[in-house]
Amino acid sequence: MQKVGFFRSIHVKFVLIYVMLILIAMEIIGLYFARELEEKLKTNFTTSITDRMSLIEFSVREEMIKKRAPDDPLTLEASLQGVLSGFPSEDINEIRVINAGKIILATSALDKQQSLVGQRSTDDIVRKSLASKTPQDIIYLDRKTRNRILARATPFTHDGEVIGTLYLEADIEKVFTQIDEVNQILAGGVAVSLTITIILGILIAQTMTRPISDMRRQAQAMAKGNFSRKVRVYGNDELGQLAIAFNHLTNQLQESQSSTEGERRKLASVLENMTDGVIATDRKGRVSLINDSALLMLRLTRDLVLNRPITSILGLEQEYAFEDLIQIKDSIALDFSTNEQPYILRANFSVTQRETGFVNGLIVVLHDNTEQEKIDMERREFVSNVSHELRTPLTTMRSYLEALADGAWKNEEIAPSFLHVTQTETERMIRLVNDLLKLSRMDSRDYDLNKEWVEFNYFFNSIIERFEFSKSQEVQFVRLLSTTELFVEIDTDKMTQVLDNIISNALKYSPDGGNVRFGVTTSDDFIKVMISDDGLGIPQANVTRIFDRFYRADRARSRAMGGTGLGLAIAREMIMAHGGEVWAESEEGKGTTIFFTLPFEFQEDGEWD
Repeated sequence: MQKVGFFRSIHVKFVLIYVMLILIAMEIIGLYFARELEEKLKTNFTTSITDRMSLIEFSVREEMIKKRAPDDPLTLEASLQGVLSGFPSEDINEIRVINAGKIILATSALDKQQSLVGQRSTDDIVRKSLASKTPQDIIYLDRKTRNRILARATPFTHDGEVIGTLYLEADIEKVFTQIDEVNQILAGGVAVSLTITIILGILIAQTMTRPISDMRRQAQAMAKGNFSRKVRVYGNDELGQLAIAFNHLTNQLQESQSSTEGERRKLASVLENMTDGVIATDRKGRVSLINDSALLMLRLTRDLVLNRPITSILGLEQEYAFEDLIQIKDSIALDFSTNEQPYILRANFSVTQRETGFVNGLIVVLHDNTEQEKIDMERREFVSNVSHELRTPLTTMRSYLEALADGAWKNEEIAPSFLHVTQTETERMIRLVNDLLKLSRMDSRDYDLNKEWVEFNYFFNSIIERFEFSKSQEVQFVRLLSTTELFVEIDTDKMTQVLDNIISNALKYSPDGGNVRFGVTTSDDFIKVMISDDGLGIPQANVTRIFDRFYRADRARSRAMGGTGLGLAIAREMIMAHGGEVWAESEEGKGTTIFFTLPFEFQEDGEWD
């Protein structure tokens, strides 16, 4: 497991949080204390100035409302100057008396008397105090001394009318100096407090992080499969109880792992020995488990399957999404057939979910259904073909019999032909039923072969001569038989039926003037028989199907010639019963050749004398 970084450590986080909380609390207290102290000192200073200004204001008002004789040598400006000079103060820099017209009448600054007295005041607070009849004050920075100055303008009235204002400038820098000294003391106290806080925070954090670190190390050991370690219990608080619960959890996990491992081995053994394929997915539909049977069925390797979507593995991505497969109740046929070989799987789906209904994944069981599907398809096709083959003659017979029942039997010209057609269709159905009975006995292996040793060239030639004698069309027979005696052990009746069916088909599909060729050769312990015609031939894709039951290359023509479509199927079953094989080769427009083999034994001269 990756090592935890210093600043990501919970120990450091505890200390930082503790220090930050203390720091924030002290900052809030310090800011509140500094602000309140500043306001208090400024208020005290302003109150002190205001109290002293009240005395000056009274004296100035008396001088301004005093009636003076024209010959009085003491002017208003001189009397006001005398009043201001009687109130010296260390913190008051200057006092001015300004009338309602904003004219400076007197100032306490001796060096400014000549330049200010009689001049109009431009100070904004003077204008505001005269206009509002209320005191106005501001604090500004002196450009020369760089000290903060309190400027205050206090209007005074007589009979409700503003007759002037007192403008005062006082040095308030001492107040801010005191505030700075207090802030420095407060900052030092904060630094000392933080140092103590950090030390205490580290010690307190260790009491919480030590058991957590122990549990972390135990969790890492558990992740590696080591359940033997135990977490130390440091106390009976919440962390101590957590450590006890963690140790209990370790024991439970150890037991669960042992049980799970046993079940996993059982499951793995079951999955590996199952003939059906099993695939498990996660909740997103990705393959998480697959057994060897499923890999063989899908013809894939494990690394190409794991963590891939199940819809892609099964070739269903175009038709279904994973959410659709969860809802499917019935099985799905997976067709992996090729032109050369059919291959069909059947997939059954089962959803794995929690008690709350949350879907954990999907279980897919695969079964090779190729043979079953093939059997079902052949059964359906067989039933359809039998129904069709029986319906055709029955329909014909019904039509003719209805005509006879309606009075056609009285007509001596058409009644015999109607009865002949009915008889022909009846014989056709009888042949069909007999052929089906033969195939049924062969399918159930319910047949007895009365084998005897015969010389095959003589036997084959006798059947050819019978067809040659009875043929009604201009077809030439070409014999390519072996000159060597070939003795085979066969059931002559059944082999006669085989040759009759094959030769009959060759004659049916051979045009007038064509050739039917017969040949016999030997290969190892088998004889190979060939019967070839010059007929229309069969498409290459359908050559292997001519031995299927009811298959016809040209259905209309075959039915018109009275065939049942079972002749070659019966021939194949009989040849296979004799231990041989049968196949066909054909080319459209050039004809078809039927081959079959039979086992034989080469005999020494004189053995059959």
